[in-house]
Amino acid sequence: MDVVESLRLALRALQANKLRSALTMLGIIIGVSAVITLMSVGNGASLRITNQIQSMGSNLLFVSPGAAQQGGVRQAAGTQPTLTLDDADAIANPDNLPMVTGVAPEMNSFGQVVAGPTNVNTRILGVTPAYQDVRKYDVAEGEFISEQNVQARSLVVVLGSNVAETLFPGGEPVGQTLKINRLTFRVIGVLASKGAQAMGNQDDIVMAPITTVQQRLNRQRTVAGSAVVQTINVQVADGTNMQQATEQIAELLRERHHVAQDDFTISSQEDLLAVVQQITGILTLLLGAIAGISLVVGGIGIMNIMLVSVTERTREIGIRKAVGAKRNHILAQFLVEAVVVSLVGGGAGVLLGAGLSSLIASIDFGGQKLPTVITADSVLLATGVSAAIGLFFGIYPANRAASLSPIEALRYE
Repeated sequence: MDVVESLRLALRALQANKLRSALTMLGIIIGVSAVITLMSVGNGASLRITNQIQSMGSNLLFVSPGAAQQGGVRQAAGTQPTLTLDDADAIANPDNLPMVTGVAPEMNSFGQVVAGPTNVNTRILGVTPAYQDVRKYDVAEGEFISEQNVQARSLVVVLGSNVAETLFPGGEPVGQTLKINRLTFRVIGVLASKGAQAMGNQDDIVMAPITTVQQRLNRQRTVAGSAVVQTINVQVADGTNMQQATEQIAELLRERHHVAQDDFTISSQEDLLAVVQQITGILTLLLGAIAGISLVVGGIGIMNIMLVSVTERTREIGIRKAVGAKRNHILAQFLVEAVVVSLVGGGAGVLLGAGLSSLIASIDFGGQKLPTVITADSVLLATGVSAAIGLFFGIYPANRAASLSPIEALRYE
């Protein structure tokens, strides 16, 4: 008996018991749809974070301070105050690093921002004019921080879109005044919305001249008494030169700091992407594995129904063997029947999973939507596993049917 004949007999048997066949497929449908849905959520989260990191700018290196030592105990990375504006200027000097096209130091602080009766606690970021181009920020209203603002240590700020909406709902922020830690600042611009990113919500931010933040809001100093910066963002002209640029920046800073062991850390977008992709990849596999448990439950349901089917069709099996059907013919018939149940259920599960993924992508979670991405490998994985489960859990019932004695099967009532 060929495969086509086995398939025909399997479909006929399933059609004879439509309700039971549908209920048997239900476990596979739920399992496959859960795998498709959860893996699409994981893939969508990975893609979103990757796009957000790439939207920070292109060909970026991040230079941050090293870890301080306190009582012989190494502190967290970034706790050693070693980087200064002079370091940023040295990196930006084309005579030192001709492959660098942009350098944007930054200084972080947190404070309460008050405008009239409204206030918000948010991140205050000290920046230079180059920060706008290096980190790809657009100004929706007003203007960005200028070199004159930096030189004069001006009390001016540029607001993130969320902060602007919170402090001046429905109003015109540019030209208004607000207070940060009791200091009065003038709003000169509002940033275009950039959304939440791996490094925080870029709309919940206030930018000020870096010299103002260093002098008024965060007076952290190096051992020599110079004002520090917390990160130096470096833009490299060509992405193929990232490693070379990293080595040259490290050599320059070692020379400037007169150290043999690095008191700074240099990372790149590729490093961030590699870490993020590894984490989200593990998360996606974990979600798929959790959903895969329901596939196993569906497989057990298939085995249970197939055993019932073997019992009900014992006399039929006896007749087929009596007229010449061989053991492998009976085995193939029931295996094909189990696989057909799994594949049909798997196909329905893929469609249901696609629908659920689209539904999740349309739901607003706190003002943002979670993208979902259905990939070909997740579909192939889900359907392949469902077929394998049907084959695996169908082996025992099929083998039991094939092992029946013709005489005993014919006597069965």
